[in-house]
Amino acid sequence: MTPPLDVLVVGAGPTGLALAAQLRTYGTRFRIVDRSLDRVRESRALGIQPRTLEALAGFGVTEELVDRGNTAMRLRLHLARRTVSVPLFDIGATDTPYPFLLFLAQAETERVLGEHLAARDVAIERGTEVVGLERQGPLVVCRLRGRDGAEETVTARYVVGCDGAHSTVRARAGIGFEGYAYPQTYLLADLEVDGLEPGAVHSYMTGAGMLFFFPLGSPAPWRMLAMRPSDVPDSKVTLPLLQGIAERYGARGLVLRDPVWMTDFRLHNRGAAHYRCGPFFLAGDAAHIHSPAGAQGMNTGIQDALNLGWKLALVCRGAAPEELLETYGAERAPVGRDVRRFTDRAFVIGTSPNPVLRFARARLVPHLAPLVRHATAPRRWVFRTVSELGIHYRRSPASTTGTRSPRRGPRAGDRLPDLPRGLQAQVAAPGWHLLLTGPAHLWPDERLAPVLAGRADLITVHRLGDRSPWPDVAQGLLRPDGHVGYVTRGAELGGLRAYVERWLPAEPT
Repeated sequence: MTPPLDVLVVGAGPTGLALAAQLRTYGTRFRIVDRSLDRVRESRALGIQPRTLEALAGFGVTEELVDRGNTAMRLRLHLARRTVSVPLFDIGATDTPYPFLLFLAQAETERVLGEHLAARDVAIERGTEVVGLERQGPLVVCRLRGRDGAEETVTARYVVGCDGAHSTVRARAGIGFEGYAYPQTYLLADLEVDGLEPGAVHSYMTGAGMLFFFPLGSPAPWRMLAMRPSDVPDSKVTLPLLQGIAERYGARGLVLRDPVWMTDFRLHNRGAAHYRCGPFFLAGDAAHIHSPAGAQGMNTGIQDALNLGWKLALVCRGAAPEELLETYGAERAPVGRDVRRFTDRAFVIGTSPNPVLRFARARLVPHLAPLVRHATAPRRWVFRTVSELGIHYRRSPASTTGTRSPRRGPRAGDRLPDLPRGLQAQVAAPGWHLLLTGPAHLWPDERLAPVLAGRADLITVHRLGDRSPWPDVAQGLLRPDGHVGYVTRGAELGGLRAYVERWLPAEPT
């Protein structure tokens, strides 16, 4: 009899592929299936945030993503009588090796992740649909239908739905998907545009709404995003329609041509009532959908996956308690809610027909836009929010500060910054990392032995000396997702030992 899988991953978009990459790193028994016959060929999501590039670096794929993408660093805001150039990500980006928003078609992101998995003998089972999920004791009985119509039954300890807004896993688990639809219709196209300055994001703002052109490179040089004006009836998206709407939004002098892909769509703002129901988990669009404002969707999904994957892996191998899985929803559901709230506000400001907001877009923005370059504090906040570098899990049960909190530096639950430069690369290997600061004689092997006993294959020790993110003698235990799990000032190890005994018990659970 075939032994049960540890995890069945349903959905092979960026979220499912990232989850599969992490499970493969830990040797977890899993399969990844997707009902689509092939990966996406359109650009769809196109922005990769700095935090996502950091999170993927441990798999060795980030540099290839950067090589294939476009690191646009400026926003060209086209107003009625002037064009204002605003630097992107030039403030608040000193603690990351990737201080830019990377523009890369989703198809290319999926290609890179897929090639990474293929090189590690992971088969992505495309054309395979989940047609049944039923709990039987500690396992889930999963019925799968292949592209030839044949069905098979497999069992799994856990099932993760990375299968999008119309998630089968979410429906089978009985998890609600609450929210609303926006009334407007939007147009997307990947195409050539004559007359646009390369290497920048271009935005045209009017009282009626906004038009964007994003530098893409592949499968076409530009991605166009615009709201269909309310007096333009729904009809097939054509190049003349796009040209007319672009001119209506103020993009005169541009020539749109050679479209690779054109579509229209409606946007929703919805979130799952729970990220977990027993053995079922949700990640990515299966857990949250929202407007594309700020390029948050794919990034949030990938980071969902990389928060969950190592937890599943350690629980499945008996190295961590089942309780660890409860921290997934505790940590990621607030992030999903914040993203939905942030993108909704930005979207409403940019597109609402409300007379006050129309007036602000048409009359106030042209006067205020030149001042944006000098508004360092608001720009720093926007960068930390949009880049997702500011995401933390300080309220998580798995985030603990010892008896003495460091005076400066990352707190428990914070992402580890790349300060000193190169620190993230030093701790990029899979597993937990114990960061010890101060003189090396404070951390002899015999003092660490009780902490590492039975866990030597899970925790890597780094004696950092004074090349540390904390200015004091301190100890920090870094989780596999790059967030600080435990931190305290001083050399007393009792708190650290209690933390690892809770979350990484030496005996199988």
